[in-house]
Parts: sequence; C-alpha cells; structure tokens
Amino acid sequence: MQPISFSDIEGLKVGHAHNLEAGTGCTVVICENGATAGVDVRGGAPGTRETDLLAPVNLVDKIHAVVLAGGSAFGLDAASGVMRYLEERKVGFDVQVTRVPIVCGAVLFDLAVGDHRVRPDAAMGYRACRNAEKGECPEGNVGAGAGATVGKISGMARSMKSGLGCAAVQVGPLKIGALVAVNCLGDVVDPETGERLAGLLKEDRTAVADTEEAMSEFKAGRNNCFAGNTTLGVIAANAVLTKSQASKLASLAHDGYARAMRPAHSQYDGDTIFALATGRVEADLSVLGMLSARVMERAVVSAVKNARPLFGLKCWADFHNQKKQV
Repeated sequence: MQPISFSDIEGLKVGHAHNLEAGTGCTVVICENGATAGVDVRGGAPGTRETDLLAPVNLVDKIHAVVLAGGSAFGLDAASGVMRYLEERKVGFDVQVTRVPIVCGAVLFDLAVGDHRVRPDAAMGYRACRNAEKGECPEGNVGAGAGATVGKISGMARSMKSGLGCAAVQVGPLKIGALVAVNCLGDVVDPETGERLAGLLKEDRTAVADTEEAMSEFKAGRNNCFAGNTTLGVIAANAVLTKSQASKLASLAHDGYARAMRPAHSQYDGDTIFALATGRVEADLSVLGMLSARVMERAVVSAVKNARPLFGLKCWADFHNQKKQV
C-alpha cells in the first residue's frame, strides 16, 4: 500500500471554509461528474441532509457533493451554497428546466466552542466550493474541524481540541481515502501504538485521562454531559460500486471509528460516514472494506495530530511538544 493524498483520487475536489474566531466551518467534497454514494448513520443524535435518496430502491443513482459542517442543525444551510455553486456550473440531475445538484450532508455540534451565534451558512458553503478549486486538502483546524473537540464527558473545561484529518492509500490502480471531522465524546487512541492521543483531561489538565473509565462511574440524572458530539466522515474510492455496495462500504468504514475512538457511536452522537465511488476501477468489496477501516483510523489520528490550540483548549501538540523538550 502506497500512501497518497486524499486529493489524488480522480474526480474529487475538497474545499474548506471556516471562521476561526467563531470556531466553526464546513467542508465540501465535490464530484462534478457524479459518484455512486452510500451512507451509514450511527449513534442516536444525527443531523443529516438528503440521506434517504441514497437507499438503493430510490431513483437518483449519483450525487454531486457531500457537505460536512459545524453549527448543529443550523449548519445544514451550508448545502444551499454548494447547490448554487454547482447549478451555476450546470452540474446536477437533469430535470429539463435546470439541473438539480444532489448534495448530501451532515452536521456536528460545535456551538459550545467560540461564538454560537455564527454558524455555517450558504455563503460559507459557496466559499468552500471556491476553495476546492485550489486542489489542496489542508488538515487540522479547518472546515468542519474548526470547532471540533474531543473528551467532553466532564464538560468543555476538560476537553481537548481536535480537527479534520485525511488519509489515503493506493494499491495498484485502486485509490481509497478517508476524510473526517473528529468531534467525539470520548478519546482518540492510535491503534498502531495504543497511545491515548487526545480526549478527557485529568482534573489538573496535565495529561489525558480515560473517558471509558469515567463513563463507568456515570450516574443518571446528572446534566447532559454527553451532548455536543458527532464525528463526520467520507470514504472515497475510484472503485466501481452499486448504491447498496457503497452503503456497505460506509458501514465497514465505521470499524475505523471504533478502533480509534473510545467509545464510538454513543446514543448522544450522530456518527455518520458517507461513501463515494467514482467508478474507474473494479475492486472487491471486502478488500475495500478492509482498506476503508484502515484509512479511516489513520484519518482520525491525523485529525488530532494536526489540530492546534484554540479558545484555551489544549491539543495533542501541546503534550507532544512537552515530551520532546524533556
């Protein structure tokens, strides 16, 4: 397996737009020529757009963009700007009088970070599309990861800053990658080393604690310490897939969440993964599923390693730099 950039997958463009002063943003993955898509929504508190049409029994067989946004349900408005951008370029499902861009999306909760009155809107979604023209894919405090945090079971004071991460590999002609905004309730662990990278801080904020241990002592009736989560991801491949196979691929990619986030898929998360297939290379679905979990776990790790401090929240780099200085 050869590491590549997520943006090396032909037929896709990635763009971010954000407001770091407010601590929110959105990310768009554009497939102007259309991509077969599927989705797997887990957790008990999702916020999504146009996911029903991805069911194999429904008419539309290709979509033109996926939007990941902060702002909770307010952030779904960013998709309107993406639709305007694509319609201007005559991209979409032909309905004779115009073309209707098929834009799916999902949102995460970042209202407790920065200024909750500022949310991703149509203008920000449009700006993300314009930024996609640059052909770049930055990571960290960008796009949907601008306000992302982890380890929130004891409140924001003991949480850490996370962000957006990417990872991709090439095996022969097959290319597959993951893009993810990590905003989980729990901790992020590197599956390759077992190191706890980010999450719930100890009371003195000098080291990362253990969310699962804290959860085992949780008492019902307390304030809703679980609120404010949801991790959003995209798996993209240049493979040939049907809609049902794309949905299965999205499901298999959730293994990457489970390996790197502890816990994942809580009742108070809306953890969601979209799968996009651009239809260029024949590939076995089981192989794709294995690779999707691998690149997703690496993208989750990359999201926290590329995050930087914001609003007084510590990040992985703070502790990593301390270790290097000792």
